[in-house]
Formats: sequence, structure tokens, C-alpha cells
Amino acid sequence: MRVGELAQLKWTDLDKERKTINITPEKGSNPRILPISDKLLGMINSLPKKDRPTIFQPRKNILREYFSLQRKEIAERFNNPRIKQITFHTFRHWKATMEQHETGDVFHVRNMLGHKSLNSTLIYINLSEATFTEANDKFTCKVAHNPQEEAELIEAGFTHVNNRGDLAFYKKRK
Repeated sequence: MRVGELAQLKWTDLDKERKTINITPEKGSNPRILPISDKLLGMINSLPKKDRPTIFQPRKNILREYFSLQRKEIAERFNNPRIKQITFHTFRHWKATMEQHETGDVFHVRNMLGHKSLNSTLIYINLSEATFTEANDKFTCKVAHNPQEEAELIEAGFTHVNNRGDLAFYKKRK
């Protein structure tokens, strides 16, 4: 979600039963309901419920200032100045890129982002193609003969490709 949507997020937008968040749109986008993980639900529930209806600080500039301070500390701790270039919107682009790469469904990504125009979403697809396409992609391939071997390959970062009989084929980028 956008930082403005995050700032507007109210406790009543959180559906603990269904594990979803109702997003009130900004910038003329569409409203949407997004699923959240148990971990995120727990983190949100652990926040103090002050005498305000919003979950986070309702002013975008204060959220950005706090984020900037945290980002600076992390950049210094890891001695990596590129971390200072990360913005709230960077996370939005990253999530959209990952969703498009994993699902291949531009309409799913458009709905997730709340875009009304598919053209806005196509920007993320171009990023995905540039990020994940290489002319000389090279993979390590492995075959799992039983569930134990499959679990070991998954834990090692391999991606399932195909099954043939009792064999499961996996690959991992070199």
C-alpha cells in the first residue's frame, strides 16, 4: 500500500477473523482487501491502541521521518549507503514485481495495487522482466526421489519445476 493509505489505516480496517486489511484508497485508485499473514496480524495486534482510530501515526510526514531515521541507522550498521535510497514506494514496487513474477497475472497485480489503469501496472512488469530475465540463465537441476529429498531441495532454495512418475524435478539459478 502507499504511505498515505498506511497512515489512514484504522483499527476497524483490520479483520482479525479473516486475516485481511481493508485499504482505503488514495490517488484515485480502487479500494481493496488484502490478506495478511499471522505474523503481521500478531505484530499489528501488539501495537498500543492509543486514543486514536488509526493504527499508525496518521500524518505521512511523521511516518516518513521515522522511516528515514531507521533507514539511516541500518545503512550505517551494515555500512551500505544504498540502503538510504529505499523509500516506502520501493517496497510497493518490490511486492508488485514479486507477485507478477510468481503469478504471471498482471490483473492480479493491478487489483493488489488498486490501479484503475493497466498501464500503471505495466511499469512493474517491465521491472520484473529486467530483474528476472537474463540472456544466459544457468540453473542447477536436481531430482527428488522421495519427500525427504524434496524437503531438502526446497530448504536449499530450489524451485519445483515438474513431476514425472515418482520423480520431482527442481531447479535453482546458479
